[in-house]
Amino acid sequence: MIKAVYAGSFDPVTNGHLDIIARAANLFGALTVLVMKNEAKTPLFSVEERIEFLKKATAHIPGVCVETADGFTADYAHACGATVLVRGLRGAADIEPELAAAAFNKNRYPQAETVFFPTRPELQHVSSSAVKEAARAGAEVDSLVPPEVAAALKKLIKP
Repeated sequence: MIKAVYAGSFDPVTNGHLDIIARAANLFGALTVLVMKNEAKTPLFSVEERIEFLKKATAHIPGVCVETADGFTADYAHACGATVLVRGLRGAADIEPELAAAAFNKNRYPQAETVFFPTRPELQHVSSSAVKEAARAGAEVDSLVPPEVAAALKKLIKP
């Protein structure tokens, strides 16, 4: 079994994230979904809420655990013995920053490899930012996020 880490802010978790989580867990056997604290972003949901959303949404996926961490993903992976860093790619705009992050992580933890999962075509338009923007505009987001997230967005955001 290969231990992998999929890190992100997951604010909120989307069906695109869940697709990558399911595919990575199936491929590697053990996947830690790591909710990162990012001081550069102002999150809509607390870390605790994001962890709870992810735990509910991934409860049916074998081998998935949800954690949180500060600092660098590579350092977390090294400390827990993971050798794969999972990243998703929605399109060409994601490639350059993701390659830069992969190089940074490789420099920090040379034993780890970054593996990129292309987003399924039907989910390429789904991002956490787009979901929040759609919810603020009063659009339905039920097909883009897990049910618990859709309900929380409806309560939190009044268009």
